[in-house]
Amino acid sequence: MINTLMEKVNDLTLAVSAAVPDVANSVSAAAGSTDTPWWIWPAILFVTTFILGIVAVLAGVGGGVLFVPIVGSFFPFHLDFVRGAGLIVALAGALAAGPGLLKKGLANLRLALPVALIASTFSIVGAFIGLALPQNILQMALGLTICAIAVLFIFSKNSDVPDVPGPDNLARTLKISGTYVEESTGKQIDWTVHNTIKAYLTFILIGLIAGMFGLGAGWANVPVLNLVMGAPLKLAVGSSKFLLSITDTSAAWIYLNKGAVIPIIAVPSVIGIMLGSQVGVKLLSKSKPKAVRYLVIVMLLFAGINSFLKGLGVM
Repeated sequence: MINTLMEKVNDLTLAVSAAVPDVANSVSAAAGSTDTPWWIWPAILFVTTFILGIVAVLAGVGGGVLFVPIVGSFFPFHLDFVRGAGLIVALAGALAAGPGLLKKGLANLRLALPVALIASTFSIVGAFIGLALPQNILQMALGLTICAIAVLFIFSKNSDVPDVPGPDNLARTLKISGTYVEESTGKQIDWTVHNTIKAYLTFILIGLIAGMFGLGAGWANVPVLNLVMGAPLKLAVGSSKFLLSITDTSAAWIYLNKGAVIPIIAVPSVIGIMLGSQVGVKLLSKSKPKAVRYLVIVMLLFAGINSFLKGLGVM
């Protein structure tokens, strides 16, 4: 068993070693000169992800949903590498936030674990599909998906505490309910959920999309948990973060095994997003969330259209 594990590690190391020169050569060619230093594009990537980290916090979205379309459209990296790094970016933020959310009761295991089982299973399926598709088809599908997410952001309106008349049969059987304290008012909020089967079916699609495009799934988790199941908004956001630590891990292993997660892209991306997120948290109280949200919608539409045209070979 140990020998088999060592063989897998050696295979992964060889894949990474082979991939790094390929990326370095591709970025040099894209810059128009083979003499371009290998560190130029990773440095630009760090600055870009730092800015994305700030914007993501201010707009209340996950960094992964901005990372993949923007980096995939405007950086000369192969889309497989970008999608693999996108999952690592989303995973890093989720792991950092998860323990604190559970401690405060803003993430609930009974709510999150069944969803995590469904979404993570289908994220693995999505990862295999994404790695099997031709680059141009995947680029066009990514562009259409990103534009659809932007439209979702335009029309979705979250509800702080939805009115749920009572749990449905499945929610009652799984005992999906609980209590948390709203810190701003000190009030105790009792909650339960409904439409459980409908939501679980939706998470099949969410898992597939997360695995195929490396987007994470916070953009979809929150509306489904909040608007479909009726979980309070803060609980939906907290449980979504916890979900990402399971869903993205499942898909990320597929990309790791295929050699599609390489340090030259993943490391500056994770560091940039994490540092930018810390700055974003400090700016949050002074910002105008609606204005930032509109900025994110414009960015997503622009990146989505660009990605679709790139897949068609127009750009």
